[in-house]
Parts: sequence; structure tokens; C-alpha cells
Amino acid sequence: MPASAQYADVSKAQTGLRKTPLSIVSKNGKHEFTVEIADTFAKQQIGLMWRTQMADNAGMLFDYAKSPHRMAFWMRNTVIPLDIIYISPKGKIVSISANAIPFDETPLWSSGIAAGVLEINGGLSKKLGIHVGDYVYHPIFKNAR
Repeated sequence: MPASAQYADVSKAQTGLRKTPLSIVSKNGKHEFTVEIADTFAKQQIGLMWRTQMADNAGMLFDYAKSPHRMAFWMRNTVIPLDIIYISPKGKIVSISANAIPFDETPLWSSGIAAGVLEINGGLSKKLGIHVGDYVYHPIFKNAR
């Protein structure tokens, strides 16, 4: 398939993704995001590929709540650096792969079982003081308030 056709397929898959609010509670406060939900295999395969920018209050949440497991993400065809945050079924952050390198295909493994993975702009976790052990609140996690 020509590159232009592949890019068209990616653009099509990235349109119309459902957006929902998500919050992270850390020692220094509550951080609010609006996240796109990747809840199908096709959406999860494409993720944030080829995006050239993302707002600091935006992100993508990969929903694996039906089958939590230890997992790895990579940066294939991902243009912007990302913080990849692995989240337990109860919403606790189990690991963060900070400033993942664009286009790098090295697997970045979670440190434990994850039911969701949040991708935000690279370096934002450090800037906001988000750490392992903090909690992410979203309906896919079993911690609704």
C-alpha cells in the first residue's frame, strides 16, 4: 500500500474518536484532561500516529479494562514525544515511560498489570508532578467518585 493511502487510513481512523474528561490526583493537586478513547483494536493500533501536536490538557486513553495485563507500547510512526502512563484496574499509576522517543520501536513495558494506558505530551508528567502511585479517575477504572 502506498504511503499516501496508509496515511489516509490513519487519518480516517483518528476522526470521530469519543472524548471524555479524565483527572489525575497527585500530591500537588488535581490535573484535568480531555482524552480521546481508543477502545477498539483498530483505534489502539493507530493511537497517536502521525499527530504533530497535542494540547497540554489533551491525551489518549487506551481502554483494556476487559482484559488487564502487563503490556508494552512503542512509538512507531509517532511524531511527538509522549509520556506513556500505565494504570491499574483500580486507577493507580503503576509505571510511567517518560519522554518516549518519536519513531522508536523499543518496547516500553509496564511495571505491572494495566487496565488502561494514558498518553500525554512528553515531559508533562514531570512538569505537573505526576508520579507512580498517583490515581487516575475515569469510568474505565474501578474508582468512580
